[in-house]
Amino acid sequence: MSMNRTDGARRATRSLGMSAAAAVAMGLFSTGAANADTFVPLPDGQKVGPGVTITRNGERALISPSLAANGAGRVVWVSGNAIADVAVTPEGEVGPNNGPTGNPGTNNSSTHGASQLSTGYIVGCQISIADDAISAGVSGSVNLNGASAGGSIGINLGPGEVKFVQIDYKDILKPGVYSVEYQDAEIQIQGCAGYAQARSYTVVEIIGDHYSKTTLYGMPFSIG
Repeated sequence: MSMNRTDGARRATRSLGMSAAAAVAMGLFSTGAANADTFVPLPDGQKVGPGVTITRNGERALISPSLAANGAGRVVWVSGNAIADVAVTPEGEVGPNNGPTGNPGTNNSSTHGASQLSTGYIVGCQISIADDAISAGVSGSVNLNGASAGGSIGINLGPGEVKFVQIDYKDILKPGVYSVEYQDAEIQIQGCAGYAQARSYTVVEIIGDHYSKTTLYGMPFSIG
């Protein structure tokens, strides 16, 4: 009988040990889930402008806490495809004076040589990135802090700040269809202790006598 009681005690101790190990494992899984990456699928969009149709598809974002673990940083990997169907543009490069005839540098002509497709993200700290916030941040120009597609881009943001991050661009040297595709381009955000938002932009600038700039914005999304 005493041997049976001893065996029973050993089985009970072993069972408790297994339960404790399971509880620790569950706690680790829960911690991991709380810090897991967040996948954000984003809708397609299209914008028709003078001589161009811009389409954006396949956009998505993967968000994770910054490795700095200071509460003011986070990382987002973005992917997407920006397409410009250009009907009219001067062929080739036409030099820096690519505004209307006789007016070099007017109409916010900024490509300095050719029409251009450019795409990237607007990132804001403690601010809603609506059209009015975009207008306030751009002030007629685009602040590019970018790297080529696939690279890593680091920005510092304070409360109420908005920055434009260029992912990639392509010169448009004649009418046709042009695209910029990027996958898992990394944007590192530091200095923003509050909530942050991001929103894609795609700009097509057509140079020449009938200068135009057409911009397609994506849907804003939270980056923590």
